[in-house]
Parts: sequence; structure tokens; C-alpha cells
Amino acid sequence: MKFLSMFIIATVTLFANDFNQAVEDYNNGGYIKALNTFYALAKKDDAKAQYNVGIIYANGKGVQKDLDKAKKWYEKAAKQGNGPAQYNLAQLYHSAGETDAHGYEKARYWYEKAVESGIVQAYNNLAALYMEGKGVKQDQQKAFELFQKAASMGDNAAQVNVAVLYAWGEGITHDKMKAYDNFKKALIAGKSEASEYLDRLCSESAWVCED
Repeated sequence: MKFLSMFIIATVTLFANDFNQAVEDYNNGGYIKALNTFYALAKKDDAKAQYNVGIIYANGKGVQKDLDKAKKWYEKAAKQGNGPAQYNLAQLYHSAGETDAHGYEKARYWYEKAVESGIVQAYNNLAALYMEGKGVKQDQQKAFELFQKAASMGDNAAQVNVAVLYAWGEGITHDKMKAYDNFKKALIAGKSEASEYLDRLCSESAWVCED
């Protein structure tokens, strides 16, 4: 899974100048200076700053990598409705699902919040939970619908996943042409893993791959 790592440029707020300067410091390699500024703003409940403090700790930029601190700050921002923080928080819980008794349930909750906030990648990861029955009752049809949604919005990982289900999924009406189209879109976008699936599809159903 890949974490969202963009910085959110503030709109006009009381702290906009400080925030923007911190973004500039970070981009210029001044990680500690940026962290100090973000931290000061985060303590004043600025959600974007809280998210960025989380990013710095998650990536270990200028500080020792600390996922517990990252989780703490993501959660503060997530509770204020920050979509990228909701998504990254969900991924941390997802990654810890095997060792955290409620990790998958928490991941599902925050993926759902991230979906509501418009984070496209959250559809794909939420679908994966439904597909595997982790933190939620297994529901492959629900998973398929979520993969379809994400794929239609341009998520390349979801394009691969929905194509696999169109081609070989159990309980799914197979559509080899839609599988081919989604594999091609993902491959063109740089998802190299789509190539092996595409070769298999063309080997099994050569007619699908004829131009």
C-alpha cells in the first residue's frame, strides 16, 4: 500500500503564511524547521498541520521514523475531516491488522471516512477488506462494486483488481473485454503487474487481444 504524501496547501487562514513557509522549508530540505512550525500550528488544532506532522514522522524526514506518533497526529487531523489523514490512518491500521485485534475494523472505519472525503484510493483498499472479509463480513460483490468505482475514477491499482475479477473472479459475471480494457489502462499508467495478467488473458482468450 502506498501512503498519500502530498502536502495540503492552506487556504486563507490565520496561519497561512507560517504554514506556507513550513511547506517551503520542507521542500528545501529544512525538515526540522518545517516540523517545528507545523507542530506549533498542530497544537492549535490546525488539521493540515497535524496531517503534515504525521507525514514527517511516518516518513522519518529529519526525525526518527515513528509510526505511533504519525498515527497520533493523523488521527487528530482525521477527526477534523482531513481526507488524506483519514486515508493514511486507515492504512496504518490496515498494516497492523494481523497484530491489532481491532486493526481491520478501524481501517474499514477510516477508509469509509476517506471515501466520504473524496479520496479515490480509499475505495480500492476498502474493497480489499470486503474481498478478504477483514474487519467486515466478506462480500465479494460489494468489493467488486468498490473496485469498479475506483477504477472508473482512474485508480490504477483498482483497474488491475477489477480486471482480475472480470477475467477470473468467482461469483462475478465474466467480461473479458472489460478485463482487457482495464489491464491496458493500468499498464499504460505504469502498473507493470498488469502485464503478466494481460499475457495470461491473451493466452487464454486470444480473440480479446486482437486489435
